[in-house]
Amino acid sequence: MQTQILPALKETIAGAEADTILRQCVHCGMCNATCPTYQLLGDELDGPRGRIYLIKQVLEGKTATNKTQSHLDRCLSCRSCETTCPSGVQYHRLLEIGRDMVEQQVGRSIVSTVKRSILKQGLSNPRLFQLALNVGRQTKSILPKSLAQKIPDRPSAELLTSPSATHNKKVLMLAGCVQPALAPEINAAAIRVLDACGVQTVVVEQAGCCGAIALHLSDAERACEQARRNIDAWWPLIAQGVEAILVTASGCGLMVQEYDQLLREDANYADKAKLVSQKALDLSQYLSGFRGRLIELYGGKIEEKITWHAPCTLQHGMKAGDVVVGLLRDLGTEVKTCGQAHLCCGSAGTYSITQAPISLQLRDQKLRDLEQCGGDRIVSANIACQLHLQSGTLTPVQHWIMLIDEVLQASSISTESTRVITPEPGT
Repeated sequence: MQTQILPALKETIAGAEADTILRQCVHCGMCNATCPTYQLLGDELDGPRGRIYLIKQVLEGKTATNKTQSHLDRCLSCRSCETTCPSGVQYHRLLEIGRDMVEQQVGRSIVSTVKRSILKQGLSNPRLFQLALNVGRQTKSILPKSLAQKIPDRPSAELLTSPSATHNKKVLMLAGCVQPALAPEINAAAIRVLDACGVQTVVVEQAGCCGAIALHLSDAERACEQARRNIDAWWPLIAQGVEAILVTASGCGLMVQEYDQLLREDANYADKAKLVSQKALDLSQYLSGFRGRLIELYGGKIEEKITWHAPCTLQHGMKAGDVVVGLLRDLGTEVKTCGQAHLCCGSAGTYSITQAPISLQLRDQKLRDLEQCGGDRIVSANIACQLHLQSGTLTPVQHWIMLIDEVLQASSISTESTRVITPEPGT
């Protein structure tokens, strides 16, 4: 694609990067064939090719409008187009650059600004989010159905036990910001399974939100601050040689894997960010290295039929969408995958809040596809997808690690003493 980016912009790092990405695009339109919003809305400007043209026009000097912003806002950032693109166009980076420029030119209404600020502050602050969740649980009966459906019940105490054994192999685990409140049983289950594999898990309290929420809401500065804080929190243990940084929410995991890109211009953090990104793995990527041990412990013991939902961040971002399926099948589990697995479920972080009508249509479309498989349970690898899907179906939707942990709990494989993870006050 030929470009005529404004000279002043082209001299900036972001402008030069955008120019390189644009020149890779051959505007073939193959991306539209796998774009959820284009498939749903049928508007060229709500597909990757159309959005690329909008961003190109802004870079070349055309003034952005509210309409431009709306089309960019409607993108899920699912990266399905990147999996499809024959030219390897890094669309997500171009979108981040374009959104930032349009944000500066167009701005937001007061209502939109306040809403996005609440999302950035509330979702990325675990204590504040826990407080809001407690209130939500107490008032669930009077909340709108669409909101009440997203509030899970408190997990039972036995699901929150964590091994106290020490092992030579050690890994870090990111607690996350909303998952400890919404589904603390996921990380607890992961820690128990890792313990059974001879791996000790360390959770550093000072590490918080990964930064994805801020970045997707066009606040790169805040995202960088959150990334630096996490790196500082982890660095002493990284220096001691921990094997990996594990994340059980693929949305957060992808973000940490891309800290090297986020902080590449930061002289004080670029090298550290690169090492953190190299060590960051989805839980499935790490546990796949323990196949033999897992088969020994759990092989043939998961008898239910499972339907797999691959989060976009896992399949299109990390390119690891089949790892969980392979792992579960190695354990003798019957796993079904849906025909439109590449399409987003509509959760996409804060998208289910900022673009609710589209999000719900995509959710219902995804659930129809998943439920046709006839599985006893739907499993995923991202808390946002899990809760979004569960709000529209009676079929249980869980994190895949819970399946393996159930066998552990039933078989009492681990004989180590345990301690109970104390929930936040009022939970």
